[in-house]
Amino acid sequence: MTAIVTTARTTPKSANAVGVPVANSGAVPRSLGLSRAALAAHGFEGKAGQTLVLPAATGPTQVAVGIGDAAALTPQVLRNAAAALVRAASKHAVVSTSLADLPGVDAATAAQAVAEGGLLAAYRYAGIKKTPNTTALTELVLTAGEARAKGVATGAERGTVTAAAAYLARDLANTPPAHMNARHIADKAVEVAKATGLEVEVFNKDQLAAMGCGGMLGVNRGSTEPPRMVRLTYTPRNPQGHVALVGKGVMFDSGGLSLKPSDGQIAMKMDMSGAAAVLATMGALKALKCRTKVTGYLMCTDNMPSGSALKLGDVLTFRNGKTAEIHNTDAEGRLVLADGLSLAVEDGPDAIVDIATLTGACMVALGMKMAGVVGNDQALVDRLRASSTATDESIWQLPLEKSYRKLLDSNVADMRNIGGPYGGVITSSLFLSEFVGDVPWAHLDIAGPMAVDGDDGWLSRGATGFGTRLLIDFALSFAK
Repeated sequence: MTAIVTTARTTPKSANAVGVPVANSGAVPRSLGLSRAALAAHGFEGKAGQTLVLPAATGPTQVAVGIGDAAALTPQVLRNAAAALVRAASKHAVVSTSLADLPGVDAATAAQAVAEGGLLAAYRYAGIKKTPNTTALTELVLTAGEARAKGVATGAERGTVTAAAAYLARDLANTPPAHMNARHIADKAVEVAKATGLEVEVFNKDQLAAMGCGGMLGVNRGSTEPPRMVRLTYTPRNPQGHVALVGKGVMFDSGGLSLKPSDGQIAMKMDMSGAAAVLATMGALKALKCRTKVTGYLMCTDNMPSGSALKLGDVLTFRNGKTAEIHNTDAEGRLVLADGLSLAVEDGPDAIVDIATLTGACMVALGMKMAGVVGNDQALVDRLRASSTATDESIWQLPLEKSYRKLLDSNVADMRNIGGPYGGVITSSLFLSEFVGDVPWAHLDIAGPMAVDGDDGWLSRGATGFGTRLLIDFALSFAK
């Protein structure tokens, strides 16, 4: 992340552009030099997220930034307003704004939202190019008066950390598969752990075999790239609880012998977005002084077709001793998560959350902007929903309908890995529930919002890093 967030009492002389908040009614700030009627003549009504660029003959460019109803401000409105500002001022290096100084939202919360919105909108994946993709923004300045200055400084620092985590998750998922395989992400995890004070363990193929992780080995069977399982541990003094996070890290998903069509494979370098979100979350915890112990599991392998690949009808034995008959090799995410969940249970956490680009069924049900959440503990699901609201990473609860369990019945194993053409989110979740015992558990299916086709609010084209800020907020607020 090349841009930084700073705070100041007034607009600095270095600012190239100044974002001026304008509500949809009431007085217009004098600094704009235009009346409400004049703004309306330019098509600007102060609606949330609207912008109007007003170049100046001297001094910084003024950007009117719509905030909607000033009496109904929320962090989500501020986050999107900051994103709109940064996009409107995309040619300017130093952008200043008083968005975090508006009444109605706690200063720290407001500043975190503004910092996140501005930085996330400025994100660009560098790419593998002779001339890398870049952004002009180098500094986002949040101005605030004395009464809110301390809170704004605190929130700006938090927002910088959470945005940097989302940048990492986006970078990992955007990287081409030849440059980001299981060994690469394991190396990156070691690097992040060293930089952020985490304990880290990396398990290779032989170790996974010795541990009885048949799901990982089965999915990896068709690949020339060996698998890696990474366990990261963050332990604060006097932890107020222990959470385990398990991320699906299928580095490229061809579908295996149940081969995906070509257009279904093009985005499958991002099938490791769950593991990317877990790694990015873990790296942010120390800087945010998280009081919860968190253990993260990255379950990383390719899913490829070959003469040695997993076949339909094969039976795998997982870490917890249960077996599954394979009816579709493209339903592989649940197989690697099964081993991760089994290992997480052995650590005795107070709660487990897994995150995965798991099913097309979730995309059919909820579209591309929303993740599904399923769990065996309503209090845990409600905590995740609260974090979803706080971070503007939308999730919707779907049922863990136990009567559907019979759809997974197998004649030769404890279960099969798919449950038929309908209710795929539910049957995949029922499969995962076989590996968590009585530990409170929730599953986040992020297949839809893992990527966007174009810039949209604080989202930038490509991988979104979805779930990273949600999991950070969840870990920070967790208490058993």
